[in-house]
Amino acid sequence: MIGASGVISGVRVSHSVASVDEIAAASRDTQREVVSRLCERDGVHEAFCLHTCNRAEAYVVTDDPAAGRAALETYTEPVESDDAVVTMGHEETLRHLLRVAAGLDSIVLGEDQILGQIRSAYEDARSADGLGTMLDEAVLKAIHVGERVRDETDINEGVVSLGSAAARLVAERRDLGSSLAVVVGAGEMATLAARSLADHGTAELVVANRTLPHAEHLAGEVDAETEAVTLAALPTVLEAADVVVTATGSDDPVLSAGDLDDGRERTVIDLAQPRDVPTEARSLDSLDVYDLDDLEDVTEETRAQRRAAASEVEALVETEFDLLLDQYKRKRADEVIAAMYESAERVKAREFATAMEKLDLDEDEREVVESMADALVGQLLAAPTKSLRDAAAEDDWSTINTALQLFDPEFGPVDQQFAADASDEGEGDVPVGLLTDDD
Repeated sequence: MIGASGVISGVRVSHSVASVDEIAAASRDTQREVVSRLCERDGVHEAFCLHTCNRAEAYVVTDDPAAGRAALETYTEPVESDDAVVTMGHEETLRHLLRVAAGLDSIVLGEDQILGQIRSAYEDARSADGLGTMLDEAVLKAIHVGERVRDETDINEGVVSLGSAAARLVAERRDLGSSLAVVVGAGEMATLAARSLADHGTAELVVANRTLPHAEHLAGEVDAETEAVTLAALPTVLEAADVVVTATGSDDPVLSAGDLDDGRERTVIDLAQPRDVPTEARSLDSLDVYDLDDLEDVTEETRAQRRAAASEVEALVETEFDLLLDQYKRKRADEVIAAMYESAERVKAREFATAMEKLDLDEDEREVVESMADALVGQLLAAPTKSLRDAAAEDDWSTINTALQLFDPEFGPVDQQFAADASDEGEGDVPVGLLTDDD
C-alpha cells in the first residue's frame, strides 16, 4: 500500500446522464478486470470499479491528475456519446462515492441494494490488488456512511429496490391477482422482483434460470405458488405469461421479439444491463415493455416521500465527507512531518558521532550530550510541526512544499509545472488533503 498521497480521479456513466445501452458499453468487462487493467497503466497506484444495473464507475489514484484522466479515458472509450460520461476531480469523486453508498444517487432513492454492490466491488478490487491506503479508506468510509444512513434515517422506507419498483409498476397496470408472472433470472435483482411480485398478490409465479437448482432455491423463498424451470422451458412458459420480469447477467438478450410475438397482451419489465429484451420488442402492439430508464418516472412517488429524509442524509454525508478529507490531510501532514524528523535525526546522528570522536566522555556524559541533542531537535521542530499540520488543514500546499525542500532535500522538489498547472486550473488537483473545494 502507498501512503496517503496522490490524487483520486473518477468517471461515471450512470442513469442520470446515460442510457441503459451506454451503461452496458462502459461495463462490458467485470469489475475485477477493469481494476487489473487500470492498475497496469503507468502512474496508476490504485483502482476501484463499481458496476450495477444503472451505473458504471471507475476510480484511480495517481500522482499526476492528467495521468488519472488519461487512464479513465480508456475505460469509457466504448461509450459513443461524451454527454453520457461525467469526469470527477478528487473531492467530487469522494463526495459522489459517499452519496452513492447512501442511496442518494440511485433511481430508487435510498435503495438498499447498492450497499451490497459496493461491498462486492470492494472485494473485487482487493482481489485484483487494486486498493491502497487512499481508496481502501474511501470505500470503507462509503460503506460506513451507507450503514449509518439506513440505521439512523428513514431514507429506505417504502420501495427500496428496482425489483420492488418493477412490481409496483406492474401492479399499477394489471390485476396481479389473476396473472401468471415469469421472473427470468435467480440473482439478487430477480429475487427482489419475485418477492415483491408475491407481496403484490401475484396469483402464480414461475422462475426461469439457466441452472435449475438456483431457480428452485429462489422459488422456495417466495411466499406464493411458484414453479422453477430452466431457460429451455421458457418458450412454453411464456405462452401463458401475463407478466415477464427479466434480470439476468447475460451478455446477450435471453428473449427475442419473436419469443413474445404471439399476440398475447403482456407487461414486460427488463431490469437487466445489458438488456435481456431487445429494443425491437417495443414495436409489438401486444406488449408494454419497460426498462431501467422507464423506472425513473415510476419511482418519483417514492422519491417525493423520501425527500425529507434525503435532506438529513445529505447533511450526514457532508459531515462524513469533511471527516474523510481531514483524515487524508492529517496523514499527508504526518508523512511530511515524519520526513522532516527523519532528516533532522540524520543530521543529529552525524553531528553527534563527529563530536564524540573529538571528546573523551564516559557513558553517562555521552547520554547527557545525546539527550541534549534530542531535546534541541524536538524543540526546534515543534513550531514547524504545528505549522505543517495547520497548513494541511488549510490546504496550504506552498508551506508543505517549502518544508519538504528545507527539511528533507532528499525528498525531492515538487514538480513546479504540476503545481502551477493545478493552481491555474483552479481544480485543486494536488496531493491529497491539499485540495480546494472546486476540484
